[in-house]
Amino acid sequence: MPVESIFPRLEPVLPRVQKPIQYVGGELNSQIKDWDEAEVRWALMYPDAYEVGLPNQGVQILYEILNEREGVLAERTYSVWPDLEAIMREEGIPQFTVDAHRPVGAFDVLGVSFSTELGYTNLLTALDLAGIPLEAADRGDDHPIVLAGGHAAFNPEPIADFLDAAVLGDGEEIALAITEVIREWKADGAPGGRDGLLMRLAASGGVYVPKFYDVTYLPDGRIQRVAPNRPGVPWRVEKHTVMDLDKWPYPKKPLVPLAETVHERFSVEIFRGCTRGCRFCQAGMITRPVRERSITTIGAMVDEGLKQSGFQEVGLLSLSSADHSEIGEVAKDLADRYEGTNTSLSLPSTRVDAFNITLANEFSRGGRRSGLTFAPEGGSERLRKVINKMVTEDDLIRTVTTAYENGWRQVKLYFMCGLPTEEDEDVLAIADMAKRVIKAGRDATGRRDIRCTVSIGGFVPKPHTPFQWAAQCDHETVDRRLKALKDALRGDKEYGRAIGLRYHDGQPSIVEGLLSRGDRRVGRVVRAVWEDGGRFDGWSEHFSFERWLGSAAQVLAEHGVDVDWYTTRERDEVEVLPWDHLDAGLDREWLWQDWRDAVDETEVEDCRWTPCYDCGVCPTMGTEIQIGPTGKRLLPLSVV
Repeated sequence: MPVESIFPRLEPVLPRVQKPIQYVGGELNSQIKDWDEAEVRWALMYPDAYEVGLPNQGVQILYEILNEREGVLAERTYSVWPDLEAIMREEGIPQFTVDAHRPVGAFDVLGVSFSTELGYTNLLTALDLAGIPLEAADRGDDHPIVLAGGHAAFNPEPIADFLDAAVLGDGEEIALAITEVIREWKADGAPGGRDGLLMRLAASGGVYVPKFYDVTYLPDGRIQRVAPNRPGVPWRVEKHTVMDLDKWPYPKKPLVPLAETVHERFSVEIFRGCTRGCRFCQAGMITRPVRERSITTIGAMVDEGLKQSGFQEVGLLSLSSADHSEIGEVAKDLADRYEGTNTSLSLPSTRVDAFNITLANEFSRGGRRSGLTFAPEGGSERLRKVINKMVTEDDLIRTVTTAYENGWRQVKLYFMCGLPTEEDEDVLAIADMAKRVIKAGRDATGRRDIRCTVSIGGFVPKPHTPFQWAAQCDHETVDRRLKALKDALRGDKEYGRAIGLRYHDGQPSIVEGLLSRGDRRVGRVVRAVWEDGGRFDGWSEHFSFERWLGSAAQVLAEHGVDVDWYTTRERDEVEVLPWDHLDAGLDREWLWQDWRDAVDETEVEDCRWTPCYDCGVCPTMGTEIQIGPTGKRLLPLSVV
């Protein structure tokens, strides 16, 4: 039976909400497929506002891959703002997709992509609006399978009670594999009901089903063990790694937003993974090994994506784009192709030791010369050794001097506060570095209009990194150090006015830390916060530290633990961590040794260019580093 659109009920209330266009759908390259012709139906959710969710690469890629398949339908849904949520509850309007405005509760799968843990309360809002029971244990055969993915899914334990399943790693192949399992289960007559389907997914070893695992605790609150509770369920669930990215040139038809979004450009992922070994960086650790797209595939994707979308900016994305083995050729050939057009090229932040002025000039050839962004991360050389960010202050000064000499006037520097072993002087060193940057620019150019913006985020220890055992810095210390840094910059009459300072206070980082390294007991905290009105916790105007702390104190007291126990407590080597049964391919002993090396201020090289240092990923996952150069070049586009 066809599922009717809820748009006739939604449209009359849209004039009562802010930015109603975000709920209308119909974007260029969006798709609506026939409901009855589909055997498997996915609702893909990014648990944040449309303006943040629409540009998300992961959702766009899965949306396109699934819709390319015969008999498969995929639509998108995003978090609704509180003004519309209130009206939907009042009018009985369910959570809907923006494509055909079908109710989310009617789909086979609700796939949710979590880039950050602060989206967990938004998941509960969507489930509740959709009429899907919040707890997986309360769902019946007619409810969608609620499936989590994205970086935060590498420790889904804090929301395990709300999930039917989670997948780790790259989504392209596993989304299609899950689709086939559901198709076959349906064709067989849905044997075993909901549990029968979940068992088929779990038995593959590639899908984590939390209800099939029991967690027991020691008297002191630590985990005793996590074990399967039925036969046929693997002890460990492995991440998925897509090899040969040239075979997956998505998105081919990028979605063009109707409302303003955070990124309005066509983004091409030029490689996946990073082995620079920054010890704080979860993204780099969990996406290993490095797999490059070839220069020819990048060129073809840019050409097709621009034709299909009309975007005027192309972002070449990765965790460290200037490390691509052919980045110089890619930059020059794309700049040649699009010279004289309205198309500009951009890179995200650049490593100081990978930057060169030729590369920067190629990216600014299209006429846009925005500021350059570098990420030293740590203020002092000692701290950069701790985090394995092998950049000296002299390297940075040489780099920015070259940039200023070649016409740039604005440099942005990104740091973190609260890193392991950090002292007050490490943070104050940021001020000294910023002043040196301004002085170098003035000396090189003889001008006074040189600017430097310092941006600082709070450090949060993440699972599957060497810092997963580290104590998180308390928010009072972070705020005190940031205030001292602000005073040091503002009080300098010579350089203070040329340096901008942007930072986040320490409180949201503590909540993120609770959710990042939390276990299943934290799920009750998430629910209590949501029931108390918690929504859009990643947005400062909606975030309430008091609400989180109050809910946590109430819920966790019965377990004999508290927020500090999850955040500012250092773990020892033998403690069972909530995510130990989820395999990112990294050898636990190697991670522990890298944590010890961090404390000893010992640096580790990048295995792309040096011998393997046995992190474990390639042999465990059956993968390998895939990098160029290919020796090929991009030909000019034919003139139409």
